[in-house]
Amino acid sequence: MTKRMFNKTSKCRFCRMGVGEVDYKDTQNLPKLTTSQGKLFSRKRSGNCARHQRSVKVSIKRARFMALLPYVA
Repeated sequence: MTKRMFNKTSKCRFCRMGVGEVDYKDTQNLPKLTTSQGKLFSRKRSGNCARHQRSVKVSIKRARFMALLPYVA
């Protein structure tokens, strides 16, 4: 029987950086969390925690509305 090991470094990227809320004006990092078609990556794929995944969702929607990110690439 193997004991499951938890990696302490597998935290969310925003938790590691100490970010409270994801900024919609961060146009360099937000496209990394979307597919080439403009869809958001899932929590499992992006590695975000639930709180920051919700924050990323709102930030991407705001950035699209402000024409900082395209709706469809």
